[in-house]
Amino acid sequence: MTTRWARLRLAGGLAGSLLFACSMAPAEQPQRMMPTVEPILQTSTDVIGQPLVYPGGTATVTAVIVHLEEGVSTGWHQHEVPFFAQVLEGELTVDYGTKGLRVYVAGDALLEAVNWPHNGSNTGSGPVRILAVYMGSDTAKNSVALPNR
Repeated sequence: MTTRWARLRLAGGLAGSLLFACSMAPAEQPQRMMPTVEPILQTSTDVIGQPLVYPGGTATVTAVIVHLEEGVSTGWHQHEVPFFAQVLEGELTVDYGTKGLRVYVAGDALLEAVNWPHNGSNTGSGPVRILAVYMGSDTAKNSVALPNR
């Protein structure tokens, strides 16, 4: 419990600290650090050029780290929702069928194809780690497995 005397001492201490800080020359005052912002991705289309469309229903965002060991593939699948991905480690080659192959390496960011069959394979010499953020809903699936081609 704070007494009146303690509150006065605290207030006096704060006031004294503020007076001291204000009396310092600008070069002596501590510098305020401001955050920096490094853009990663801004787009209105997915990797194969389709416009971004959000599914209906109650919005649900899911973030995961996908791990693929050397030589492992995701299997053919598609996403019913927009899906941001950033390769954190390794090399991933994605087969988009008639839309071609794309190779992604650590640092690459993308908005994955929506409702388009594709298969991702670790084609590098080590593991692949991908940050995946699905911008979905309660009425759409983040990922749907498809028969292998």
